[in-house]
Order: sequence, then structure tokens, then C-alpha cells
Amino acid sequence: MPDSQAPKDALRDAASVILVRRDREVARVLMGQRGRGAAFMPSKFVFPGGAVDRDDRDIPAATPLPVPTARRLRLRVGPDSDPKLAEALAMAAIRELWEETGLALAQASGTRPHNPAPDWQSFFDAGHFPAADGLEFIFRAITPPGRPRRFDARFFLVDAARIAGSLDDFSRAGGELSYLDWLTLAEARKLDLPFITEVVLAEVEARLAADDGGPGGGPVDTGRPAPFVHHAEGKSFIDAL
Repeated sequence: MPDSQAPKDALRDAASVILVRRDREVARVLMGQRGRGAAFMPSKFVFPGGAVDRDDRDIPAATPLPVPTARRLRLRVGPDSDPKLAEALAMAAIRELWEETGLALAQASGTRPHNPAPDWQSFFDAGHFPAADGLEFIFRAITPPGRPRRFDARFFLVDAARIAGSLDDFSRAGGELSYLDWLTLAEARKLDLPFITEVVLAEVEARLAADDGGPGGGPVDTGRPAPFVHHAEGKSFIDAL
């Protein structure tokens, strides 16, 4: 839930999930279309994701982020940033995936909060406990100044085999994304995409082609740098994290 006290154009931490499905000859990713009336990227096809909620910081993970991944997520953040930021980003990624697609990146056991926030209630009620060990941090991008909504977004690559339940069951999806579908990268590029999504797709393609740091079992941090797109004085920069 958005922080009602923050200005609409305030920079907010956010997380997106790129689920990669490899049960056919060609890998596919899950995408959906944002609503026509959305304030941010209306009608665009995107990966599931959204802003970090205050409550995400207090959700215990059944399986935590790998230590190297958590460390890299903390790079290039302000001195006053939340010390739980890495963990909050992981939980936001899992929550947004659940809300927008009905798919759960989860284990069957773990610790349930005594009184989970409304946005987490249905996740725990379904018998899920958030699993963060399959999240691979592959990209970071800050929305340029002047946009109606601004996010400091981290993109996570995840093997779809880690999802609990059917990969084709979107019956619990919240409706924020329509036309949810598994697409090859070539099919995805034919859609109306935000520019940054096109750039992220190129990074996904490079990782899959190299099979270096791609999704799979076990901890997912191979040391491959994550591109970081940011802006200053009217110019855009790409660094590596």
C-alpha cells in the first residue's frame, strides 16, 4: 500500500520479478499489460512488480536471500537508507508477484506473522511462506526526473520451477495486469514495452545465452554485475553493481 504521506513524485524503492520458464525448447517470460488509466506506464506490457510497502520490512522469509545478493542490493544506496532494504525488496518482489499474477514464490513451511498486513493475508492463508533464495538481482533502474511516478527499481530473475503450484493458474491474480502470458523474448519484443523493459530483456537474453547466473537450483549469485541505470543533470548513466 502506498505511503499516503509521500508526494506522488517521490522516489520509491520497488522490485520487479522476471519469471523464466524453461519447459519448452525456447525459454519464456511472464508479462502482463498495465491498465489504460494507470498513472505509471499506462497500457504498457511489463513484468510483475511494484513499490516496497512499509509492511514488507517485517515479513520473515522462509528462505533468505543469499548473502552475496543481499550485499549487492545494498550498494549505491544513501546513508539514511533502511538497513532492511535488501530483505524488504525481496519481500516486495514476492508480494507483488502474488498480487498481480496469483503465483507464489514460496515454501510450504515457515513462520507466519502474528497479524500479517492485509496485502500479505491471502498469501499466508493459502499456506505459503515467502522463499527469497531463488531471487537473482540482475538490473537496477531509477525513473528519470519529471515523471508522475518515480521508482528505484530492482529486477530479479527467477526460475519458474521455484513457483509453488501450477504456472498457468492465474485465478488468484488481482487484476492490475491483464493478458498475463508466457512469452518468448522474441514475442515480448513485439509488444508495447517501456524502454527500460526492452533494456532489461536484453540483459535477460545475455544471461540465458551465456547460462551464467541464469535461474536454477541453489543460491543464485555468480558475481556477474547488474547494470544500474540512473540520471543526473539531464544525462543518463549506466554503471555496474
